[in-house]
Amino acid sequence: MTRVDAGLIADFTDANVVPVIPSLAVDENGWLNVNADTAAAAVAAHMKAEKLVFLTDTPGILRDRHDPASTVRHLDSVGCRQLVTEGVIDAGMLPKVEACLDSLRAGVGKVHVIDGRLPHALLLEIYTDRGVGTEIVLNSVERGAGGDRV
Repeated sequence: MTRVDAGLIADFTDANVVPVIPSLAVDENGWLNVNADTAAAAVAAHMKAEKLVFLTDTPGILRDRHDPASTVRHLDSVGCRQLVTEGVIDAGMLPKVEACLDSLRAGVGKVHVIDGRLPHALLLEIYTDRGVGTEIVLNSVERGAGGDRV
């Protein structure tokens, strides 16, 4: 992704309109289908978002993909890389986690991976101490402070 039209997005939000942004781009050859996770991470970084939330069809990042109870509630960037090395994060979750880490390195405060099928998932993740998915932050060396969730 080479450019995000932050001004256009700000125009919408300043008018109290929630923009719905498709994962499309255009170049000199026409329209391109962009990975939605990559696009969301780029938009969040450009907008200097405090939080980025990915709605998925899993409860978050799972230690065992067959056990929803194995949801990892909090990870830092080092923990994410370790789970990738161990093969816990792989396949379709890998590009999502890479987008999470890219957005964090670009200045987004926290990223959340939550189950979009769960009623009120966004409210439960943002407004409760425990949350319902996985919260990802930079590690203390990269960020200067740790995460809040226990």
